[in-house]
Amino acid sequence: MKKITIAIDGYSSCGKSTMAKDLAREIGYIYIDSGAMYRAVTLYCIEAGLFNGKSICTDELKSQMDQIKISFKLDEQTQRPRTQLNGKDVEESIRTMEVSSRVSIIAALDFVREALVRQQQEMGRAKGIVMDGRDIGTTVFPDAELKIFVTASPEIRAERRYKELTAKGEKVNFEEILTNVKERDYIDEHREVSPLRKADDALLLDNSHLTIAEQKKWLLDKFQQAIQ
Repeated sequence: MKKITIAIDGYSSCGKSTMAKDLAREIGYIYIDSGAMYRAVTLYCIEAGLFNGKSICTDELKSQMDQIKISFKLDEQTQRPRTQLNGKDVEESIRTMEVSSRVSIIAALDFVREALVRQQQEMGRAKGIVMDGRDIGTTVFPDAELKIFVTASPEIRAERRYKELTAKGEKVNFEEILTNVKERDYIDEHREVSPLRKADDALLLDNSHLTIAEQKKWLLDKFQQAIQ
């Protein structure tokens, strides 16, 4: 059976990573979380003191990009990849509200995107991968055999994010999260380099009111159609 490349793009907090991880595990493919790579760079910038409020010291970051090594290590218990930043596990650290509120700023920088796109393309050269992000089907793998674009209303996405963070014990405000979701949408859609948009040949998935089981069946059906 031939192996293909699956590109899953869409808005923040649509559950792209979870669905991509589950699909990859179900079909025996390798999963790559491109969003985690941008979050890792954002965490690096926070820890290195490269942020001044919401602005970033671009010259400093540009000079340090070669020092930022991102990889993924499989968790033996969960069988899911965990993000490594310069050899350190940062899977939990990159999912905080502090990182979420700044990641779109980092993702809008052309030199960051160019560096990470090169890494992502190298990772996917052998096919048999599922990768999710904002520009996988349009920039990273424009020739992917299966492209999916995921969306849901800002309110539903903010609610999902709120539940996820409170479950981790974080004290967060729903309205603040909703504002952050809308701000990220605007930045992602309007950035100069690889803006968020649905590829012409991508399948649209609005999962606002889908159950996990319904979504899983939809994805597997589309995968089976793509490999035949």
